Amino acid sequence: MKLIITLIRIVTGVLFIFSGLVKAIDPKGLAYKMQEFFEAWSNSGFMPGLMKSLDAYALSFSIIMIALEVVVGIALLIGYKKKITVWVLLLLMLFFTFLTSYVLFTGKIRACGCFGDCIPLTPQQTFGKDIVLLIFAILLLIYIKHITPIAKPFLSGLYVSLATIAIITLQWYVLRNLPLVDCLPYKVGNNIIELRKMPPNAVPDKFDYVFNYKKNGTVQSFKAGETPDSTWEFVDRIQTLVEKGSNNIPVISDFSLTTESGNDSTEAILTIPKPYYLLYIKDVTDFAPNWKADADLIKRITATGMPIYIVTAQLAKTKERYQSFKSLQGVYSSLVFLTCDATVLKTVARVNPTLYLMNGPVVQRKWSYTSFEHLPE
Repeated sequence: MKLIITLIRIVTGVLFIFSGLVKAIDPKGLAYKMQEFFEAWSNSGFMPGLMKSLDAYALSFSIIMIALEVVVGIALLIGYKKKITVWVLLLLMLFFTFLTSYVLFTGKIRACGCFGDCIPLTPQQTFGKDIVLLIFAILLLIYIKHITPIAKPFLSGLYVSLATIAIITLQWYVLRNLPLVDCLPYKVGNNIIELRKMPPNAVPDKFDYVFNYKKNGTVQSFKAGETPDSTWEFVDRIQTLVEKGSNNIPVISDFSLTTESGNDSTEAILTIPKPYYLLYIKDVTDFAPNWKADADLIKRITATGMPIYIVTAQLAKTKERYQSFKSLQGVYSSLVFLTCDATVLKTVARVNPTLYLMNGPVVQRKWSYTSFEHLPE
């Protein structure tokens, strides 16, 4: 039995470390997933006030949860404070299993994001994984006497402390820069126009339609192809899903660039036949006071003659910001502002703000605001 427990301990510890590290390279991804859960529970009527207040702390919860996964995995592998470690492991697995079962059985959330965006799993796969790990956690608790520390308490505590510092530092770095490994649809090298197209092997949903018409105060339903004569007045159309399709959602389905006048200019911008910049700004109120590296960057880029388009979710506030800089007075009138949905910008620009170098629809390079002072290169 000791051998089996040792194997379970190794597998569980490695999986926890791996799961934490995969999410640590993009902690905002987990934070946004947490916000999805809070929103779903709020919309379901479960403590809506509390859920809305927790939304503001999603990033903090994400950082703590990621660090906890890695630390528990390491503590389990080295046998550090085994009673506390195994109990925390069990509680985490009960919590994770609850979340994945919610995703699987309600369908209100597409995926739980257990391995981040780099390793997408179906709800069935995630739930199955968690059930197995939950069983492992129970076995580890029952046979805890077979967990033998591999180092003295002082060294084990030192390893856990260093791991904690390292995982928090990694997340701090990524939050200021960009994900170390970019697994998002807008990563360098991706063609945004191609990813907006329907997959070639897509199977569309099949619907049945019923048309309601009214005549002499009486409403009657007609199937498709049974449209009545002109003496009937159309009321409405009812659409019913007959057969669910598959693979019929583009990788990028909601990205759009809209001009100040409300025109969709996505295709026009993405088909510009030369290099250009896109400066993505989600929220200018997040910028540090007296920070002006973005304005200096805009001035330097416009001086080179390269086109730069400012994409924001807050058009009025963003325009007001750049209008206030004396250094931009000579170029402000030539700046082009585009709007994009704030939810989409969470994926496009994990760091606020982020600069893209584009060549037509292809992403050439990306930089976070920490690099603005040294751009353009």
